[in-house]
Amino acid sequence: MTDSRSSATATVRQLIREHYPQLTLSERKFANALVEDYPGAGLASITVAAAGAGVSAPVVARMVQKLGFKGYPQFHQALLQELQAKVSGPTARREVWASEAPESHLLNRFAESVTQNLRQTFANVDTGQFDAAARLLAGESRLFVVGGRITRSLAEYAFTHFQAIREGVTHLTSSSATWPHYVLDMKPGDTLLIFDVRRYEDNLLRLADIAAERGVRVILITDQWASPVAGVAEITFNCWVEIPSAWDSNIATLSLLEALIAAAQENRWPDARERFERLDSLFELTRLFRKP
Repeated sequence: MTDSRSSATATVRQLIREHYPQLTLSERKFANALVEDYPGAGLASITVAAAGAGVSAPVVARMVQKLGFKGYPQFHQALLQELQAKVSGPTARREVWASEAPESHLLNRFAESVTQNLRQTFANVDTGQFDAAARLLAGESRLFVVGGRITRSLAEYAFTHFQAIREGVTHLTSSSATWPHYVLDMKPGDTLLIFDVRRYEDNLLRLADIAAERGVRVILITDQWASPVAGVAEITFNCWVEIPSAWDSNIATLSLLEALIAAAQENRWPDARERFERLDSLFELTRLFRKP
């Protein structure tokens, strides 16, 4: 049997999504239970995990084999590794890649990792979800953008571009104490774009919960292990982030964001073009940029 985990960076959640059409109804029942309580529902023994989903142990065993695992122990270990990856800090991350680092120069290893991250990220983007997200980001309702400790620079980048493309864009400050003021202005049908990567921030999850309860449509951009906000978000994009460093990379995340910006711009054209022209006129008045 071919191990579908040959791309070692694939998560169990992504394997479920990939193989879901091939699962039987009973296998899907366990898959759904696992996705709903991920990865917790799969961290128990096979008998306990099966009972929790209301299926038999043989059903679970068959499903994990369809995902490409030799058996439940390998499946269980994969979930444990994902859980460890989610909570690991910079020191632990460096120990992982340093122990496995090849003899080649860091620049080569870095370039290879970044290229692989980009390939994995874009290969796992659902085009239907991408188009739906682009329509929301370009829509007439208000757009709110927020990031975490590391991703707030991405949120600011997103705000700068979307604010040039369309009206009604708000960048939430980095202080969560001010977020209720922004939620006060959120209305059903508005969009909240959230950036959240490991180690995930509880404040962002609470914000997503509150916004979703008010009918706000949440779009999440996260890493391959998925922020808990994914359980609230209407659309989630997973970006691969591991590089030979104590830190994760935002290159694939930024590339996906730029693709969404480009798609939103096309959805708003020619209104976006007229807005760009008015913005350029204002830049001329302020003499912000040097003339050639």
